Amino acid sequence: MKKINSIILAVITLVSLASMTVVQGTFKFDAETHDFGKIPHNQPASFEFTYSNDGDAPIIISEVRPTCGCSVADFTKAPVKPGDSGAIKVTYDASVKGPFTKSFIVKSNTNTPVKNLTIKGNVE
Repeated sequence: MKKINSIILAVITLVSLASMTVVQGTFKFDAETHDFGKIPHNQPASFEFTYSNDGDAPIIISEVRPTCGCSVADFTKAPVKPGDSGAIKVTYDASVKGPFTKSFIVKSNTNTPVKNLTIKGNVE
């Protein structure tokens, strides 16, 4: 009898655990890389990465960190509900002539908690 009760308890536990799913937001970016092409020297260039939430919970971005001091980022601070959209605006200062490739590290509560966005171009 103890053996049957143990088996029943194990089955109930497994079914309970299997039915519990983690609800998370899911990023769907229109693009994760942007090429500015040729840009004038000392004229900052900006681009807005847009995304939608394809998940089942709100997306909350905790940080967008540029990999250098030559660029900045601004992002949607409010939680982005499932089905809604948000944006991350990045700006490169264009103070150094020549080709560039810069990354932005996006930290969030999504199923991909760290995401990289990239900009590139050539300052003339």
